[in-house]
Amino acid sequence: MKLGVALPLTDIGGDPAVVRDFAQAAETLGYDFLAGTDHVLGVNAASRPDWGKRNTSADFFHDPFVLFGFLSGVTRKIEFSTEVLILAQRQTVLVAKQTACLDVLSGGRFRLGIGIGWNPVEFTGLNEDFGNRGKRSEEQVQVMKALWAEPHVSFRGKWHTIEDAGINPLPLKRGLPLWYGGHNDLTLQRIAKWGDGWVMLANPPGDAARADIAKLHAFIEVAGRRKDAIGLGVWVSAVEDEAAWRREIEAWKALGATHVTLNNTFDRYYHRRIPGRSLADHMTALKRYRAAVADLLT
Repeated sequence: MKLGVALPLTDIGGDPAVVRDFAQAAETLGYDFLAGTDHVLGVNAASRPDWGKRNTSADFFHDPFVLFGFLSGVTRKIEFSTEVLILAQRQTVLVAKQTACLDVLSGGRFRLGIGIGWNPVEFTGLNEDFGNRGKRSEEQVQVMKALWAEPHVSFRGKWHTIEDAGINPLPLKRGLPLWYGGHNDLTLQRIAKWGDGWVMLANPPGDAARADIAKLHAFIEVAGRRKDAIGLGVWVSAVEDEAAWRREIEAWKALGATHVTLNNTFDRYYHRRIPGRSLADHMTALKRYRAAVADLLT
């Protein structure tokens, strides 16, 4: 079981020294990966009084490819993961190129997590269609996998045409680990066909999570793949106490989780954020959590 931590940029900001220090501290403490989220546009909440708790322009997000490119130069072994990149609001061939470059420059330390997004304002601003984002993302994955694997690709689909062309560099292993976020059946079917892992956020460890995992396994069997070829990622937080953290890790381990992300700023579904928002608060949580559960990860 790998343990990572989400970069809490919405709390601590994105100053280069702050981001570097947090990443290096996580690496020194033994965290396996850093996770970054993706939003390009944030709405002005003042003009949308009913917007709710969703992200706004007040929330800080570095572009994940720029962020991880920077961090790959100031770390040595910690891995990087998007949790998740909103693929359908980005140009497919450009994402294939950016991820391949990041893979090469980081020495193979990058894992691509994707989702279809929830905010039509971003799609409109990026000149993409919010209405077809799910189905279009399926073709996007096929295009990226082809571009990662071969120096020249010919592809003609509903939304993409490539005429005997390719990206350079290619990923080190001619492919990248591809994970999905989301919870509906179509997402699970896409994971079963094309994915290497699932980031599951909606349910705590228990019967509902067990049922969703069983549903994914059924789709994997239909797709003719092995269940152990697909990882399971979950999010936790450093709320409550060390005993509760250990119980949660043990419960997820029993359900087959392979990756755990400590995310101390997320407060939806059953998740809760830590009360403090300073860099010191996040550093303290980082140290305490790793020390409390380290022996359970093997």
